[in-house]
Amino acid sequence: MFERFTKDARAVVEGAYAHAEGDGARSVDAEHLLLALLDREGSRASFALSALGLAEPEARERVRRDVREARRRAGLTRADADALAGLGIDVSQIVARVEEVHGVGAMSGDRGRGTGRAGWSSGGRRPGFGRGAREVLERALRVALARRDRGIGDEHLLLALTVLPGVAGEVLADHGVTFEGVSRVCPAARSAAG
Repeated sequence: MFERFTKDARAVVEGAYAHAEGDGARSVDAEHLLLALLDREGSRASFALSALGLAEPEARERVRRDVREARRRAGLTRADADALAGLGIDVSQIVARVEEVHGVGAMSGDRGRGTGRAGWSSGGRRPGFGRGAREVLERALRVALARRDRGIGDEHLLLALTVLPGVAGEVLADHGVTFEGVSRVCPAARSAAG
């Protein structure tokens, strides 16, 4: 599948690895792909994000902050937290107690900031994609095929993030970035260039 990725989409994947590495994460997650998309400039996805209200660095930083906060909740969406609240479980209370004992971000699934590649696995090898990131990549392929695009661009990754359940899609929707909006501001077809 990666041979079909444009240079912009490949750059997002590399950026996601860098974010995962910086977090000391065990795997590359959908949230890392979103963070890498936010870093991009001059690509179709960055144009779409800008057109949908995330042009300013402050706006993108708010998205990053919301992703970090969700990761602190062990990646639970608000819908997950609400469902647990219905069962009498206060997620924010649990997070506070765990962080009191183990430190801020203990529930994020990361091994700690700045651990680098050696912290990922023996031999310093890169981790694989987590289930959420794999679903994004697979959905991006489906989106590209449905749109009859020859290459998979970073806009396809963005579109995939908007339709899949989870933290990345919830955060994007909270900031006005939806599948319909991205589809509206991105051209209906793209060339295989890039």
